[in-house]
Amino acid sequence: METNLYLPVKRFLESLGFEVKGEVGGCDVVGRMQGEAGEVVVVCELKMSFNLELLLQAVDRAQAADEVWIAARVSAKGKGRETDRRFRDLCRRLGLGMIGVDDRGEAQVLVKSVSPMPRTNPKRRSRLMREFDRRRGDPILGGSTRTPQMTAYRQQALAVAAAVRDGRVRPAEIRPDCPDVGKILQSNVYGWFARVERGVYALTAAGEEALTRWSAQAPGG
Repeated sequence: METNLYLPVKRFLESLGFEVKGEVGGCDVVGRMQGEAGEVVVVCELKMSFNLELLLQAVDRAQAADEVWIAARVSAKGKGRETDRRFRDLCRRLGLGMIGVDDRGEAQVLVKSVSPMPRTNPKRRSRLMREFDRRRGDPILGGSTRTPQMTAYRQQALAVAAAVRDGRVRPAEIRPDCPDVGKILQSNVYGWFARVERGVYALTAAGEEALTRWSAQAPGG
């Protein structure tokens, strides 16, 4: 599974000084570091093997990052694309770094990333960093594509749900911990809240189920 590649890649980037989080803004891995010349943002895309789809994803991510890496499991028999000189040369021409992860979970650099890469979409970079900053901790493994994503919004909604469960049923009681409580209750995106009366809310069955399902990320979980 691609999620098995996340922790080795995260450890590698952290060893370089990056703060790393998974599944931010559609990117498998996002890292940020304050360097001498300013902020450096790195994105890494994960696949079980090096292929064209992985390259296409990485080229797309270059619009939002200073460095872009691709990571995949290296072939135990030495017959994967990582051994193909043409594939490595293509990565170099594109400015992409290659990381290989072996069966022991060790990450090794196969091709160094070229930094900085040209950025053509500052708005996209800003959205990526805004989600990165709002995300509490690193709640989801990079490469998780078949499960709902733990976005910053979902984390805030869970915090509101936990507060309602604990008896704080009025927005004013929750606002000190979650300034966006009013918007979350009114929009009720996930169907977790029921309005009992003006300014008073209760949890729905869906809300109770969500707190159980996301207990590891919910406050007090």
